[in-house]
Amino acid sequence: MVEKFNGSFTQQEAISEEAIEAAVRILRSGRLHRYNMAGGEVGETALLEVEFAERFGARYCLAVASGGYGLATALRALGVKAGDKVLTNAFTLAPVPGSIAAVGANPIYVDVTEDLVIDFEDLIAKSDQSRFLLLSHMRGHICDMDALMAICDAYEITVIEDCAHTMGARWDGRWSGRFGTVGCYSTQTYKHINSGEGGLLITDDAQVMAKAIMLSGSYMLYERHVASPSPEVFSQIRLETPNMSGRMDHLRAAILRPQLRQLEAKCHAWNERYRIIEAGIQGTPGLTTISRDAREDFVGSSIQFLLKTWPDTAVQDLLSRCAARGVELKWFGAADPVGFTSTYKSWTYAPHNTLPRSDAVLAGLIDMRIPLTFSLEDCATIAGIIRSEVGGVVHNL
Repeated sequence: MVEKFNGSFTQQEAISEEAIEAAVRILRSGRLHRYNMAGGEVGETALLEVEFAERFGARYCLAVASGGYGLATALRALGVKAGDKVLTNAFTLAPVPGSIAAVGANPIYVDVTEDLVIDFEDLIAKSDQSRFLLLSHMRGHICDMDALMAICDAYEITVIEDCAHTMGARWDGRWSGRFGTVGCYSTQTYKHINSGEGGLLITDDAQVMAKAIMLSGSYMLYERHVASPSPEVFSQIRLETPNMSGRMDHLRAAILRPQLRQLEAKCHAWNERYRIIEAGIQGTPGLTTISRDAREDFVGSSIQFLLKTWPDTAVQDLLSRCAARGVELKWFGAADPVGFTSTYKSWTYAPHNTLPRSDAVLAGLIDMRIPLTFSLEDCATIAGIIRSEVGGVVHNL
């Protein structure tokens, strides 16, 4: 009898009772807006910002409505304007170039390697086209950040890190998000802490954070922020910075604070599952796993592998075979975007250069989510199904 997997690839862990109780307290108070507080209260949103900044060793933190909003806010706060160009990875998700487009700028896509990280050679070649790099740690893959920052420092490129998939990850002992001028995180439901939608950005730059707070819609209430610069920093920018409302409310902050305290344990649980799946598919003829640098302390909330030089019909056959056995795989080489999965060629609002090296990588790139609702035994079963079905397709090639 053919083994099937019956779990859900979209089922997240339940919100904890502690977080539910905190949310209920906010609902009963009626004070959901971040600036609506009783006398003497700091507020859940400000407390989340303080705790997040402390967790990752940053001076300042701002909670916002979504990760994509955080990226656009960071770009605006750094001075990116309409008509500017912004470098970014060719392998990323739509909100990254979307945030660049949101400020009226144009993305310049940089090649990716077979390790799914930015190609330094191509970055150097394009370094004269922009003063900004929006670096996406896509699907949790972190490049050599020391080498990247050396390149960007040499060419005077300001780095914004998209850490939607690397909250809790490190490069050589240093937190993801603490290399660039700004680190941006997502709390969308499939990310490492879950409020449905939401985002956070951190920086040590007082001017950047003051502008970000004003942009997020603080009105003249910026003194109610705690993980923020002193009021004097706002004096020069408070009247010239537009209000582009995108605040996080107390309800979502209340849900997130207990999850932040559990982040390390969750990261460990993800990596246990990742390693079981990786070990189970490694060495499968026709399938190439992604190598990880020893300095990369990643969070394995998803896993990727390559089907190098496979024809499209064979890739589609594999997806169908695995789906029939309950395993949901996503393919970045599909001609049309499906669900959350798309590539730079799909984003026709921005002109793009030809990237044959990236195209070759994306053509055979398979992606799979790893929810924490999967047991370790589930992960072994999933790996066995993938290995078996890859073997079946390869046999017919």
